[in-house]
Amino acid sequence: MAPNGSSDHTILLADDTPILYRSGTERIVTQLKRYPDNPVISQDHPWEIAIGWSSIYRNPETGKYQLWYQGYAKDQVTKRTQDHPVCYAESDDGIHFEKPMFDLFPIKGSPRNNIVMLGNGGYSYRYGCWVVVDPHPVDTSRRYKMSYFDFSGEGEDENPGLHVAFSPDGIHWTKHPKAPLSLMGHGRGSNAPTLPFSDDASNHWLRPLTASDAVDCIYDPIQKVYAIYGKMWIDGPDGNMYWKHGMGRIESKDFINWSQPELLMAPDDKDPPSVEFHAVPVFQYQGYYFSLLQILNRATGGGVIDLELAISKNGKSWQRPFQNQFVLERGKGDVFDSGSIFTNASPVILNDEIRFYYGAYSGGATNPAGRGKLTGIGMASIPKDRFTGIRPLPLSDQPTLRQPLEHRGQITLKPIDLTKIQTITLNADASEGRIQVELLDTSGYRVRGYSQDDAIVLSGDSLHHSIRWKNHTLNNLPEGAYMLRIHLDHATAYAITLR
Repeated sequence: MAPNGSSDHTILLADDTPILYRSGTERIVTQLKRYPDNPVISQDHPWEIAIGWSSIYRNPETGKYQLWYQGYAKDQVTKRTQDHPVCYAESDDGIHFEKPMFDLFPIKGSPRNNIVMLGNGGYSYRYGCWVVVDPHPVDTSRRYKMSYFDFSGEGEDENPGLHVAFSPDGIHWTKHPKAPLSLMGHGRGSNAPTLPFSDDASNHWLRPLTASDAVDCIYDPIQKVYAIYGKMWIDGPDGNMYWKHGMGRIESKDFINWSQPELLMAPDDKDPPSVEFHAVPVFQYQGYYFSLLQILNRATGGGVIDLELAISKNGKSWQRPFQNQFVLERGKGDVFDSGSIFTNASPVILNDEIRFYYGAYSGGATNPAGRGKLTGIGMASIPKDRFTGIRPLPLSDQPTLRQPLEHRGQITLKPIDLTKIQTITLNADASEGRIQVELLDTSGYRVRGYSQDDAIVLSGDSLHHSIRWKNHTLNNLPEGAYMLRIHLDHATAYAITLR
């Protein structure tokens, strides 16, 4: 039940958790809609080759957008392993971005640029730029927190793994002196190395069941920890290492001391043999954890990437209800996102839409020589709260029905305490049909005056259909719990909000 007197409580119909049962319906996923003038950030400078991972933050008070993205500087940096810089851009509307020029990290031919961080310059590359912003920091110098993959140490003490940095403004970053904070595996270019024994120190970089170079960070408000979701290597059919990537998680109370990696999900029988996860950014919203899984297909185009929606209620047990259905496919034709799409863990929630920003390039992600000539940052969106919807089946013709029904179904929710609730709104598309909502008591009986026949018909497409009845209001309803039953006729329901 919702908390008694809850002033604003939204129930997403993203899975069946809030639903007692439903009849004659199916769940569908909402396709992300690209901004028509993508990319919102184009490649303007020579250090912006192959723009990939990114992170974005919108200040809720000023509306200002800050965006960090990974470029590629090629031979313009002093050390080869510093050539994946963190670049910075900002915007007032999330569409028109500017790239302020700094003198923080001068590179060859470019004493001023929009680079705000370079890698350490160890054995291999620095990857990622995932940012969490603390709106009420104890230490204002650590208001912005970044996680990324890099190498630290020298000689035999050098190790790949998780690094973090802190900033008061998102521009001037200080790397935490202790690193790596979570050790990660690296094969030094080897293909399918033999799984080592626990006492074998000949190559201490071969670490099974550790995170890899994607470390998307969030603050988890339910568990009250910082969490990083990243790709983890799993072993192959022969037992050797580095076969495919799954989803893993580590967590921390302070962003510095991190738990042991936990493997949460891996490719399964329904995935084509050439498919795995590339990165697994997760965000928490309205009681759910969502991931725009980057589905990597190594058999196509040097490792192309499309996006699939995964869902969890606790952040650890995951469902892929739309497996092999993409919520955002690679672009068609000669466009910047026709090869690989790199999502992040920081969607922007607005009044009527949810925006997803992504880095992309026109080639495959696992073939460095074939990443394509086009790159940029794109934006795609969905109407607010419409991650998934429930609609009627085209035909229900079970013998137990009085007659076959076309495009009609119902959703019966679990009991909800409606005490002191003033309004109920339904996020639904009934532009080609109609919706009526009735109330049942906790035993399943209709409530007189609040039945389907008493309900005012909802039509059209709205994020806030007002649920009402002809002769009664919620103020006339006796206090207590009730079940809402949503009758769908050629319509789709997404969410319910109680106020």
